[in-house]
Amino acid sequence: MTVLAAHDLIVARGGRALVDRLSLDLGTTGSIALVGPNGAGKSTLLRLLAGLDKPDSGSIRLDGADLGTLSAVQRSRRIGYLPQHFEPHWDLTAGQLVELGAHRLEGLGAAAIRNVLESHALNDLADRRWSTLSGGERGRVLLAMVLVGDPSVLLADEPAAALDIRHRLDVAALLAARGLERLSVVVVHDLDLAFRFFDRVVVLDGGKVAADGPAAQLLHDERLDQAFGVRFERVATAAGYSLVANGR
Repeated sequence: MTVLAAHDLIVARGGRALVDRLSLDLGTTGSIALVGPNGAGKSTLLRLLAGLDKPDSGSIRLDGADLGTLSAVQRSRRIGYLPQHFEPHWDLTAGQLVELGAHRLEGLGAAAIRNVLESHALNDLADRRWSTLSGGERGRVLLAMVLVGDPSVLLADEPAAALDIRHRLDVAALLAARGLERLSVVVVHDLDLAFRFFDRVVVLDGGKVAADGPAAQLLHDERLDQAFGVRFERVATAAGYSLVANGR
C-alpha cells in the first residue's frame, strides 16, 4: 500500500509564503477533499505532492522514500496527477491521448485502453480531436488518461470544474469511490460536493492546514467559516447538507 506524507513544507514566492510549514499525513487509502479560498495553496500543494515542484524546505515521503529522490518514471507508476489546465502539443484524438497515458507505464495494452474509454463513456469521442472537444469532454478525457494506469495515488486539481451537473456528480462519486482501495486527493471548489462525496476534508488557508477531519464532523466546524471569511448556513437536504454563505 502506498503511503504519502508531507512534513513541514515551505514554498515562498515574492516574499509571500504559498505553503507555510504545512504537514499532512495522507495515509494509504481514503477519499480526501482539499478545500479553501483562492490563494490558499491548494494547487501548489498538489504539485508538490506529485513531485512536479520542489519545496523550499521540508519533505514529502512516498512509501518511506524521499519523493525528490525518485525518478519521473518511478513517480508516475504510483502517482496519477490530473492538472487543472492541460493543453497537448499536438491536436491528437481522445483515443490517442488515452494511449499516451497508457504508454507511460509498462505492461498496459489495448485492453486497458478499451476498458477506460468504456468506463468513462468516451467511445463516441475516441476519434475526435482535442480541438473539437468541449471543456467538459476534455476533462473526461484527461481523467481517463490519468486513470488508465490505475495509480495507487490520485491527485486531481478541480477535475469537475468544467463539467455539467450530471458529469460533475459522476466524477466526484468516481474519485471518492477510489478511496476504498486507493488514495484519492482532490482539490474541490464546490463545498457541497466535497462534503457529500468525500470521507475526509482538509481546509487550507494561507498555506496552512486550517482544519482536517472526517467530512461529517468538519461540516459543522466553525474553522470552515473562518477560513472562507463567511458565515455558512447548513441547510438539510435529501443528499445531506448544503452550505449557504450568509456573509461575515
